[in-house]
Amino acid sequence: MTILSDKKSSLANRLFHFLARARSSGLRNRARLAIAGFFPLAAMGAFAAGDGILIPKFAVFPDSSGFFATVKQGGPTVEATNPFFQNLGTNGRRCVTCHEPSDAMSITPPHIRARFEATHGTDPLFRPVDGANCPTADGSTLEERREAYSLLLTRGLIRIGIAVPTNADYQVMSVNNSYGCNQTDVISMYRRPLPTTNLPFLSAVMFDGRESSPATGTTKIVYSNYPTSLLNDLAHQSVDATTGHAQGDGTRPTAAEQEQMVDFETKLFTAQLFDNHAGLLNTGGAQGGPTPLSTQPFFITINSSVHFLVPAFEQPGGLVNPGDGQFTSNIFDLYNKWAQNKESEDDERNAARRSIARGEQLFNTLQTPISGVAGINDDIAAGGLVAGGIPTLQGTCGTCHDTPNVGNHSFPTPLNIGTGDPSPSTPFVSLGGLDLSYLPQITVCKTDSTTGLPTNDCKTTTDLGQALIDGRFDHVGKIKGPILRGLAGRAPYFHNGSAATLLDAVNFYDTRFNLHLSQQNKDDLVAFLKTL
Repeated sequence: MTILSDKKSSLANRLFHFLARARSSGLRNRARLAIAGFFPLAAMGAFAAGDGILIPKFAVFPDSSGFFATVKQGGPTVEATNPFFQNLGTNGRRCVTCHEPSDAMSITPPHIRARFEATHGTDPLFRPVDGANCPTADGSTLEERREAYSLLLTRGLIRIGIAVPTNADYQVMSVNNSYGCNQTDVISMYRRPLPTTNLPFLSAVMFDGRESSPATGTTKIVYSNYPTSLLNDLAHQSVDATTGHAQGDGTRPTAAEQEQMVDFETKLFTAQLFDNHAGLLNTGGAQGGPTPLSTQPFFITINSSVHFLVPAFEQPGGLVNPGDGQFTSNIFDLYNKWAQNKESEDDERNAARRSIARGEQLFNTLQTPISGVAGINDDIAAGGLVAGGIPTLQGTCGTCHDTPNVGNHSFPTPLNIGTGDPSPSTPFVSLGGLDLSYLPQITVCKTDSTTGLPTNDCKTTTDLGQALIDGRFDHVGKIKGPILRGLAGRAPYFHNGSAATLLDAVNFYDTRFNLHLSQQNKDDLVAFLKTL
């Protein structure tokens, strides 16, 4: 069933006027209107505060671009009965502490700061184990806590400390961490909490894939073992998150609780529903919003761009059916009907819709000279596509973001596009021109296979990525590309929060890959990305 489809134009018109009224209200009133007032309109049943329901069947929340919505398949979830919302550890944290429904199942700096101010930095989110820039930071006074949790407050970053694998073929030469975590045996990285929604489309769990790796006792997700592998990996992740982030003792979540948590997470689908300028995103022939997303076909390697180029990789590939040999760079087809809006209909709404359609077309067709990307351009022995590597691969956004109408890669293929790598000419700026001065600088050198001593083959980065899981020097900085739906509700972007806005993200790609985008190109791309 498609909620608020064209066939329900009366309901759509009522919702449009409701959301427009909510948009003009203050933020607090907008949130109240969106959550309490929308459900009777959508005929989904009323939701009242205090009845124990945190995630109803259809929930709407405000963001800076309009409103996003989350569909919960199978009906509402009662907070008290699901371990996702229960205290399973020792420090007061719950899964929902870092995966808020109002933040598209992640957390965002404005709401983090609000929680800090409301509790003077004592909310369970602010725990030194990984919320602080370094666990040794002094948090005795309010101002000391504000400094200790500065990366969480400004970038929404959680510290992830992982030990260097004993079998690593590299040596950590130095760690320049201004917050004090300078150890070279356990490396501190700072990452955004990934959203716990739209999970059935995952091809790897966690940015570095550590919860889908034999190195951690979990399973790489491939066509033949999906979805069992994904469900098992998510269950394993729920245990690791509880023992780590919540400082649990390992007794919870139980196997039954793990199953409950995974069942809840994998039934959530989140996407933008209403744009401040374009209006409802599922009218006029458009297919925005979470309801169409919840029925989007998917299998591991669907529309694999790599399989299409190198058939031996990422099997079986295929677009409509596994192994059908098809691929399309038209990754998104949500708003192509809006491209047909007449120029004469030049009111604000139609102009905004044409911009979104142009942005979608750019995403699908913009020719991108891909170079210097580990996982694509490097030698096959290092994880690239062909022997000897490819200096430049002419691609599109869909080369890396190939899952139809979702935007992640449909196979676990970690890449390093340079979001965490300092520019050789400007050490505290990324290869795409974004500020990295708030992150540590980590230098590693490949070791000689005979002597075990470090060689002159060295790299400096701010995040070791997959190399900290499997110990391979060639995998330094490699991470997975995230799902692109629900973007407007969960800024900032990239794994390290270096892109404060979607325009910053677009500018990164423009600089990194010499795209020479015009201002209209950028505006159209941002307009489109906001509607996902």
